[in-house]
Amino acid sequence: MGDQSQKFILLVLILQALCWQTSFSAQLPFILLHGVNSQCTNDRPTSYMKRLTQWSGAKGSCLEIGNGTWSSWFIPLDKQVKGMKELANGYNIVGISQGNLVGRGIVEFCEGSPPVNNLISIGAPQAGIASVPRAGGVPVITLANNILKAGIYSDYAQKRFAPSGYTKLPKNIKGYLKNCKFLPKLNNERPNDRNPNYKKRLTSLNNLVLIMHENETVVKPKESSWFGYYEDGNDKKVLQPRETKLYKEDWIGLKTLDKAGRVKFIKVGGPHVQMLDEDIKKYVIPYLQDKK
Repeated sequence: MGDQSQKFILLVLILQALCWQTSFSAQLPFILLHGVNSQCTNDRPTSYMKRLTQWSGAKGSCLEIGNGTWSSWFIPLDKQVKGMKELANGYNIVGISQGNLVGRGIVEFCEGSPPVNNLISIGAPQAGIASVPRAGGVPVITLANNILKAGIYSDYAQKRFAPSGYTKLPKNIKGYLKNCKFLPKLNNERPNDRNPNYKKRLTSLNNLVLIMHENETVVKPKESSWFGYYEDGNDKKVLQPRETKLYKEDWIGLKTLDKAGRVKFIKVGGPHVQMLDEDIKKYVIPYLQDKK
């Protein structure tokens, strides 16, 4: 049996276990989705999940995206989402950086999937990034550079380099909308291809918790973690979330959720995805203890 089959079977077993726990506990389990250049066996995700479990009392599992560090960079995001359909019967999601896009993809794209209660987004490029983040390791950087030479919106890059799926160049919106494979779909940005089901599914969330880091070093602009972004054609002026067309025209239901008081715009200090324990306890833990 190949590694991919073994990993898939393990994923199904984990999700079945989560489903069993849901049936016997009023408190929903949670799934932690890691970010770029990470994997569940790394110290940071492991430590983070243990703390969340200890402080919330909820059952948690770190769900591997792809096959670890390498795949978190180079498996296109839409394939990652399609490979994560079997989920527990009701759960919360804690996403770290890129993991939030996978988590939101599960909510929006997976028809008939079990309900997500709260989506807790930490340092996410929700509205995209204006420049590609640096990766660790010379082989990764070398391959990434070769891909970028072909053009971030080239078919070659879009199929092989996950961050290309959420790179939104403010001065090339036409190329982004036409050729970027993941984020324009996730954010319902294409005027002639908007899917009302994405909005319907996202607005089924009980809470959408958006955590932005004041000293963000990876997500550019940092306001992307709140769905703010550069004005089209301008890489200097940043629109706040409620100033964007995505919000005003309610493409994915962000305005609907906000008007209902179900979007939490939270700002913390520190660099990308790093949070003090006191901030985790204040801004994350309550949404893992919430019983829908």
